Amino acid sequence: MQFQSTMLVVEDIDRSVAFYEAVLGLRVVMDFGANKTLTGGIALQTLETWRAFIGTEAVAFGGNDAELYFEEDDFDAFLDRLGAEDVALVHPVKEHPWGQRAVRFYDPDGHIIEVGENLQTVCRRFLGSGMTPEQTAQRMDVPLEFVNGCM
Repeated sequence: MQFQSTMLVVEDIDRSVAFYEAVLGLRVVMDFGANKTLTGGIALQTLETWRAFIGTEAVAFGGNDAELYFEEDDFDAFLDRLGAEDVALVHPVKEHPWGQRAVRFYDPDGHIIEVGENLQTVCRRFLGSGMTPEQTAQRMDVPLEFVNGCM
């Protein structure tokens, strides 16, 4: 068995495609009309067809119980792009205890998306600030081998 993709149910597939293209730079790689597969292995399915598939009208959006997670090499440029879009934030940019900056926001249907700074970029940022590899490993709570691999 092989995992194929994550599928999100959406109320307006064209609106969702436009959002994922503009905000995350994804693009449609397979278009089946009611189902569109985007780069990165995310599929979007229309609400109407999903209800027919599962045989119920009971579909809820905005459960705040899962997220799609992305990492970005140029986090500051991504934040500039995000700021140009009409996006509802879950929270503003925060720095996690291990030093990674991240922001979470909602897609048009209330699915949470997290974009975090690439961990290798965090490592190189700490090393560039004058921290030793040992200090960086301790600060990030990662093995020294990870830090050495980032140099």
